[in-house]
Amino acid sequence: MRAIVQRVTKASVTVGDEQVCSIGRGLCVLLGISVEDTQKDVDYIVRKILNLRLFEDENGRAWSKSVMDRELEVLCVSQFTLQCILKGNKPDFHSAMPAELAQPFYNNILENMRSTYKPELIKDGKFGAYMQVHIQNDGPVTVELTSPTGPTDPKQLSKQEKQQQRKEKTRSKAPSESGREKAALRSRQDPNASSGAEGDVSSEREP
Repeated sequence: MRAIVQRVTKASVTVGDEQVCSIGRGLCVLLGISVEDTQKDVDYIVRKILNLRLFEDENGRAWSKSVMDRELEVLCVSQFTLQCILKGNKPDFHSAMPAELAQPFYNNILENMRSTYKPELIKDGKFGAYMQVHIQNDGPVTVELTSPTGPTDPKQLSKQEKQQQRKEKTRSKAPSESGREKAALRSRQDPNASSGAEGDVSSEREP
């Protein structure tokens, strides 16, 4: 799961000509749900959003208080495009949870937030609607969160696997240290002996 958390002086969501929700000072959170997300991801994201110290304390000291400490509002907006994987210049959204599964999952996130914090201070947009999100970023301050159990980009994973395979092949082909030592010993005993480790021997003799 991915979340873009923005500290705001105000934020609102409009669908068509209707404003469906708005908040004053607090956090505006864009949430992208992955096909691989579980309750562990929900618990992590909710905990981080509500406990991020993005606000000043009563003495003006920055980064001291969370949205809960200051009793401020939170506006959540579901945004599947955060799960985008680029194929060239074209965005692909197969990593995003399908809408029929994502809606109850998203509602579960909201319920977790409301049960942890004050329910009247948790607002949200309109799931699945074409929304206009008006955000007045305060700072600006923006933090990106990714749950630890979130998915890995399949392309990146494949690339890492290939790199690992190449490393293993290289290690299997490389002569062992004991092999180099034996070759060096033979070379010292017989100067005319030919060995693939001659380069190693000459380098060892250099000051």
